[in-house]
Amino acid sequence: MKRTLFVLGCLAIFMASCASPEERAAANKAADSAKASTSAPATEAAATPAATDTAAKATTPAPAATTPAAPAAAAEKSKGEALIAKADCLACHSKTQKLVGPAYVNVAGKYPATDENIEHLADKIIAGGQGVWGAIPMTPHPTLSKDDAKEMVKYILSLKK
Repeated sequence: MKRTLFVLGCLAIFMASCASPEERAAANKAADSAKASTSAPATEAAATPAATDTAAKATTPAPAATTPAAPAAAAEKSKGEALIAKADCLACHSKTQKLVGPAYVNVAGKYPATDENIEHLADKIIAGGQGVWGAIPMTPHPTLSKDDAKEMVKYILSLKK
């Protein structure tokens, strides 16, 4: 009886601590903008991701020459980011903080952006996996197309610091 009540209590706590993907996305954006506002100068507003990107661009030196690859990379980033927002990824992952699964920046730090790694990680998203980042398995996403999974991976790997 005590064991059953304990399990039910744990389940209730777990369910109460889980938020919908939309709520997690809003919380992650708030946390990201709060971090940006503490690291940015006081005169720069960092309430939105666009302002955060502007602040990052202001402190980062521009490349000597712009190439056509730069707009393509921005398009990849936005497409991958949009696909992640539509999927259930944000229920377990965050851009900067470990939740159930690793933070995207940690994945980007571990895997160089090579074609082989993009292929491997896209397969892991579709098939699921376990053991690389801990004992909790990542659920498979069999309805996700290989191309969409690759776009998601390209976005995640673009976050390397």
